[in-house]
Parts: sequence; C-alpha cells; structure tokens
Amino acid sequence: MQLERILHHHGFGTRKNCRGLVRQGRVAIAGTVCADPFMEVDTAGLVFTVDGVDWPYAEFASLMLNKPAGYECSRKPKHHAGVLELLPAPLREREVQPIGRLDEDTTGLLLITDDGQLNHQLSSAKRKVPKVYLATTRHPLDQAQIDQLLAGVQLHDDPEPVVAAACEIVAEHQLRLTLTSGKYHQVKRMVAAVGNRVDALHREAVGELTLPADLKPGEWRWLSAVDLKKLGISQ
Repeated sequence: MQLERILHHHGFGTRKNCRGLVRQGRVAIAGTVCADPFMEVDTAGLVFTVDGVDWPYAEFASLMLNKPAGYECSRKPKHHAGVLELLPAPLREREVQPIGRLDEDTTGLLLITDDGQLNHQLSSAKRKVPKVYLATTRHPLDQAQIDQLLAGVQLHDDPEPVVAAACEIVAEHQLRLTLTSGKYHQVKRMVAAVGNRVDALHREAVGELTLPADLKPGEWRWLSAVDLKKLGISQ
C-alpha cells in the first residue's frame, strides 16, 4: 500500500496533507525517514512513526480507555467534555466511537472502535456480553439486597424483572454486579429498586477482558488479539 494512503487511512489528514508530512521528513519506518509518499509499503506488522510517535498499522482502530469521571461517551457531547477528547487527533479523525456508553460520572473500562462489525457484536443484546461493575453505595449493604438483585427487580419502564447475572458484597458499602444487558442507568436503578443508592460506579470488565491495573484514568491502549479473544471475538 502506498505510504500516503496508509497515513490517510490512519487519520493524518487529506492525501495532500499526508504527502506533505512525508516530504517534510516527519514520517519514518524502522528508524529510516521516508522521502517518497508514493512508496509501496508492506503493512504486515508495520509500525511507522509520525513526529517520533509510533503508530502500528491497523485496518480498524480498536482500543480500550480507562474512562475518568466528567466525560460524556458521545461524539457530540452536550454538558461535559467528550471522552474522545482524551484520544490523539488521528484516532478522532478515524471517527472512532465508544461501544456502548458509560454515564458521565461512571469510570472504568470503555471500548472504542471504528469497526462497525465489532461494535455490533459487542453491543448486541443477543450475545449477552457480561459487564462487571463495582458500585459504591450510600447505605450499608446486606444479603437481602443481594438476593433481590439476583432474583430480579422491577424497573418502572420494563415489563420483565431485570436480573443480575452475578452479585456479591465486597465491603459494607461496595458490591460487585455483573450484567448481561445494557439498559439506561441500569446499575443505579437496580440498586435503587432494593432501597439503596449508588454514589460511585466503576466498570471493571467486559467479557473476560479486565481493566489493566497499570492503565491510569484517561489513558488508552490498543486492543490486542488476546484482548479480542477475551471479548469472545476471533480474528
């Protein structure tokens, strides 16, 4: 694939802008500055640099982000900063979007991609991808509340009881809750239905993919083949 096409695909601007990046000596492969924007490049295992920053070739941009509080999961946020503002400009230019949403005040694992098929697979209600949340509650927890969540609680806009796939008390004011559906404010509303209130909410995992301990709030990283396998996606 021509180098200018690779740069364009990865969000570095128009074809003209990408040609300019190369001719200005700002693009390198394997430590060698590239001079020809039309040179043919093997994309298998390719890592190129723009202004000294490494970029692996990726047909689709799929990544994980440790979402901090105070950000909306929307391409067009209304009341707070958009979570995509935490990403480099080339990724935003690729029109990546969050897979599902976390509330503005909810933190933790957020998946982001420009791969429509991956987004559909992980968002589909039929697949019932489990999502694990750690909720900090206003009032002390007891086993009766846990039993209610496991048995199912009634939400005012849903004719069928909503059931937690798993639920356990972690501390007096903390519970770990696993859901396989994604309704509006679901965790908060389920906890409210058993007479408590969520003061803080953090998503720990999606499928078998857990938020890495070394990924700090606001930081992101590419999803690896191993990560995708943990999400139940085969390549």
